[in-house]
Amino acid sequence: MGWVRLYAAVAVGGFRRYASYRAATAAGVFTNTVFGLILVYTYLALWEERPGLGGYDQAQAVTYVWLGQCLFATLAIQGGGAEKELMDRIRTGEIAVDLYRPVDLQLWWLAGDVGRALFQLLGRGVVPFLVGWLFFPMALPTEAGVWAAFAVAVLLAAVVSFAIRYLAALSVFWLLDGKGVGQMVMIAGVFFSGMVLPLNAFPGALGEVVRVLPWAAQLQMPADVLMGETGALRAFAFQAAWAVALLAVGRLVQSAATRRVVVQGG
Repeated sequence: MGWVRLYAAVAVGGFRRYASYRAATAAGVFTNTVFGLILVYTYLALWEERPGLGGYDQAQAVTYVWLGQCLFATLAIQGGGAEKELMDRIRTGEIAVDLYRPVDLQLWWLAGDVGRALFQLLGRGVVPFLVGWLFFPMALPTEAGVWAAFAVAVLLAAVVSFAIRYLAALSVFWLLDGKGVGQMVMIAGVFFSGMVLPLNAFPGALGEVVRVLPWAAQLQMPADVLMGETGALRAFAFQAAWAVALLAVGRLVQSAATRRVVVQGG
């Protein structure tokens, strides 16, 4: 079980690393709270005109807003997680050090990103969510089992998020720069995850497409599990399928990419 302790230590290291950025965390809490307030009043006006939009009532729409602000940094929906550092290490050649480690490259970065996600959830996500709960009507469950299912859905969402961003980072082996890819990750993450508007509210064929893309596993599925709009097992199956598929593709791309690595003197 030594490998379990190893990756657990990497996750703890990721948690502690982000915990050291106290000013940035406080700024993030403030930003998410302000954006939450703006979105809440926008949603309330929209749902006043279109009651039941996306199958949500107003309380569910408000819950969705604050859940999005809670999970925004947790799931690195706009980017800025492990992939940013990984892109830099590939560009500078420092990735060679990672490849020399007697560990699995993908699991190493996944463990660190899970630690980062846990800190962002507790350090940056909880306060905006509590603000929403205190000042706005929200549709929150009272059953412990629903909250446990929600926690599993968030964990699976974090794995899917990492898998998407890991693939984006590996592209730097060929592109040599990650700025353009990072911008694409940001735009796709915000739009397709449902940060702007719940995916359930997207009309017609567009709605059908976005609801089966991997980004739907990040925010839409945890939200629907929490509010009882979908069965937990169905959500887990959807999220796990995308997690396994994307991680598998990541391994294939990683294998192809690392064959290109040339270390001076080796």
